[in-house]
Amino acid sequence: MLRGSGAFRALWRARAVSFLGDSLGLVALLLYVQASTGAAIAVALLLLAGDFVPGLFGAFAGVVGDRFDLKRVMVACDVVQGVLTVAMALVLPPLTVLLVMVAVRSVTAQVFQAASRSAMPALVRDEQLEAANSALGAGTNGLEAVGPIIAAGLFLLTDVRGILLIDAATFFISAGLLARLPKIPPSEPTLNSVFKDARDGLGYILTTAQIRVIGIGFFATVAFNGVDDVAMVFLAKDELHGSDSASATLYAGVGIGLIVGFAILARYAGRLKMPALILLGFAVSSLGNLVTGLAWAIWAALALQVIRGLGIAGVDVGVNTHLQRIVPPHLRSRVFGNLYGAIGLAAGISYVCGGLLLQHTDARTTFVVAGAGGLIATVATAIGVRRSGDEERERPVRR
Repeated sequence: MLRGSGAFRALWRARAVSFLGDSLGLVALLLYVQASTGAAIAVALLLLAGDFVPGLFGAFAGVVGDRFDLKRVMVACDVVQGVLTVAMALVLPPLTVLLVMVAVRSVTAQVFQAASRSAMPALVRDEQLEAANSALGAGTNGLEAVGPIIAAGLFLLTDVRGILLIDAATFFISAGLLARLPKIPPSEPTLNSVFKDARDGLGYILTTAQIRVIGIGFFATVAFNGVDDVAMVFLAKDELHGSDSASATLYAGVGIGLIVGFAILARYAGRLKMPALILLGFAVSSLGNLVTGLAWAIWAALALQVIRGLGIAGVDVGVNTHLQRIVPPHLRSRVFGNLYGAIGLAAGISYVCGGLLLQHTDARTTFVVAGAGGLIATVATAIGVRRSGDEERERPVRR
């Protein structure tokens, strides 16, 4: 894919550079907030501003991509994020202002994500979509996984301001790479209001069974399973009696599984129907959490989280490829904006509800409940997919 398509190569490089910068910047902001406030709630608010708030604007995030040239939308989003990051680095504002800036930057990133996913069918052929989505996932998740390690090394040479400026530079580099893309104008220009376009996007999802079923299933599995980020350290320290180093290693398990999963799917995903791959991903990722709760040693929990990462890779490739094929071009950005906005909300719900469950039980129970709930959601989604006939409706994408 990277050798054969110059346009896709530019998008891949832009996304990889930007994701690396994001992971560096997140580490810097977390450390800055912790050092300046000393409050755990402040760190939690920072994460919610980055993950939960964009979900509230999901219905509007995709409207931008469906109304304007996708290349210009992506370049503009990168420039806006770069400027905001420079401002953070130079000012290092108080917590309230910082949270607003992070929220605005995250909403801009949500617009970019919807536009970039919508643009993929214009950059590669239909039979290349599985490989392209797999390659994009491997590049972004691979560099995002090593970002904290790089950040640790950079802190030996610079401070929070310096790392945030590096993060800002990656946005400007990404904008320069994206400027090489061909123009991708809207397929059906609209004169409707933003609110009507947002309402039409939501209406399309709610009235199209095959998309509604996949969306609800995705939301439910994330709402159950997202708590693993919160519960992992407690499982490692309390139940498995691991060290700090061992606890950190467990968090690498999903990242390893993602990279391996994307590498496998780049070669073999084209042999599967995407609804089947989505359901398989739901099941494997949920089962990985359930069995992690029963792990008897650190190495066993790590191996099970690697398996969970394989499932998440399948969900990512399956959902993105399937929607790129079945959603009309003039609605793609709105569908992706709504979908990933809802997933952000699901993650926030999982953090809160899972945290309460963890507080009243233990990490093993939390993992088992999360995995079992995800498997129940998978079964319900499979029934819905079968009734909607989704597995039979996928057709080559109209470019």
